[in-house]
Amino acid sequence: MQISSVRDTLQELRSMGIENVADVHYQLPPEELTAQTVALGQGSLTDTGALMVNTGEFTGRAPKDKFIVKDQLTANSVNWNDFNQPFSQENFDKLYRRITRYFTGKPVWVRDCQACADPAYRLNIRVITETPWSSLFAYNMFLRPGEEELEHMEPEWTVIQAPGCHADPATDGTRQHNFAVVSFTRKMILIGGSAYTGEIKKGIFTILNYLLPHTQNVLSMHCSANQGKNGDTAVFFGLSGTGKTTLSADPERKLIGDDEHGWTDHNVFNFEGGCYAKTIDLSAEKEPQIFNAIRDGALLENTVYFPGTRKVNYADKSITENTRVSYPLHYIDNAQEPSTGNIPKNIFFLTCDAYGVLPPISRLSPGQAMYQFMSGYTAKVAGTEAGVTEPKSTFSACFGAPFLPLHPARYAQMLGERMREHEVNIWLVNTGWTGGAYGTGQRIKLSYTRAMISAALKGELEKAAYKNHEVFGVAIPEACPGVPDELLDPRNTWADTAAYDAQAKDLAEQFIKNFEKYAAQAGEEILAAAPSV
Repeated sequence: MQISSVRDTLQELRSMGIENVADVHYQLPPEELTAQTVALGQGSLTDTGALMVNTGEFTGRAPKDKFIVKDQLTANSVNWNDFNQPFSQENFDKLYRRITRYFTGKPVWVRDCQACADPAYRLNIRVITETPWSSLFAYNMFLRPGEEELEHMEPEWTVIQAPGCHADPATDGTRQHNFAVVSFTRKMILIGGSAYTGEIKKGIFTILNYLLPHTQNVLSMHCSANQGKNGDTAVFFGLSGTGKTTLSADPERKLIGDDEHGWTDHNVFNFEGGCYAKTIDLSAEKEPQIFNAIRDGALLENTVYFPGTRKVNYADKSITENTRVSYPLHYIDNAQEPSTGNIPKNIFFLTCDAYGVLPPISRLSPGQAMYQFMSGYTAKVAGTEAGVTEPKSTFSACFGAPFLPLHPARYAQMLGERMREHEVNIWLVNTGWTGGAYGTGQRIKLSYTRAMISAALKGELEKAAYKNHEVFGVAIPEACPGVPDELLDPRNTWADTAAYDAQAKDLAEQFIKNFEKYAAQAGEEILAAAPSV
């Protein structure tokens, strides 16, 4: 057995009820985990040395099968909804017995790691997995303590992931055979029936989204962040497909992190030690940093080779459109070490508005910022999902609703407090369509979006004159370096302004209807920021 020289890992597993295992592989380095995966026939090496695996039945998260144990600790603090589904302590105990017994006679991989780059908020995590490549994922995505730290490190939270362990819905209280269950009292996450590694990452993100705001007054954020040469931090919120990773990857700025951060009273810090990037249609030209990070130690999921080669065809969606790669943060050339930054000076809410209504960039008041934050709007275009033939609105509170155990108003309130205290500029950036909706208009050029963000970061938009959007009330700059003036007001780009007005009214009504569920816990300032119809 490969176990630690400084810990009695076998005894620690026994104390948890994981007994009579075939082997214990503790804290193995990436090269050993990669070799084991290949030897077991669970993966293969690409032409760049990355490990490629197939996650099987599940190639993405299963939000309908995610639960939180409802007990004395969480009953009155968790915002129970479709994403935060209650689970009984009794059924959690059944699943715990099932998953720990599952490992009998099987090899087990154990990794001790950490979350939160700021030592004041660091969380010690133990990840127990059924496969070596899931342990590699944990190595890539979380902070990696040294041998001396391991000797004294006591895990605070435990993640047990066993894809081959299936629940019995009739007796275990799950919806189907797969499950991801969080117990804040037991400080444990149980994942079964799914090999999709994102469940591990998002499980930890979920608990931090509860612990940090609820107990330590730290705003947890689903965002990317970077820092300029002068120490100015920028934060980018946005749902999938809005450009969060692309726009935060700036060769002139240091990358703090690409997905999950905390905002304290003195800094912003990354939760993670790695990146989990989408790879669909990846190319060296479009995303050179991600492309070059796919090498020894990186883990590719659900990608496909060109026939007869070991070269990955990143355009192939035959398994899923949600192809992914995980790698340590230091694989990015301009990564910030340690991954912390100063208080943000600029925050960007990214939306891909496929209706062509929202301005390409606009400045938000504190009330508008909180309203847009709680709304979390973007729009999917035809072809991204089965059955979607025209633009389809998506609202995800705080740009991360599936991972927020508290009410969205709590996160919005914290954002508003920090905005005012630090006089942060907040911008709404539309990376979607102009001149008409999808199918009629055209996608806003990436070069224009980069120019607008650059102008905001340099303070050049502070000199501009502004006018308010008639429906959404946001402040539109009348000029921006490197961008045609006529592009800045979306109404001017439509050939039929009456059609624009009708589309803007329709989108505004969607915002208002979506916000009804938050109105009771939103203050007057936020409610006053609703679009006018």
